[in-house]
Amino acid sequence: MKMEAGQQPLDRFMDEADLKNNDLVKCSKEGLTHKQVSKARKGRRITQRMQKKILCAWNDLTGEKRKMNELFNYRGR
Repeated sequence: MKMEAGQQPLDRFMDEADLKNNDLVKCSKEGLTHKQVSKARKGRRITQRMQKKILCAWNDLTGEKRKMNELFNYRGR
């Protein structure tokens, strides 16, 4: 399995909203790190659990109710 999935929709959404990795890290109630958010944006494959943490932080930060497949184009393992 390839470890790189390419740029993720999460990256585009964050750019459009002018958000930085630090914004998700600060908002996370589950302990995200800058490195984890960076990997997720670049498309480095992360676990499904990590994807869920990022999804929760995104929804808390923006007030949106996005789904996993809207932020990521692959399913973590």
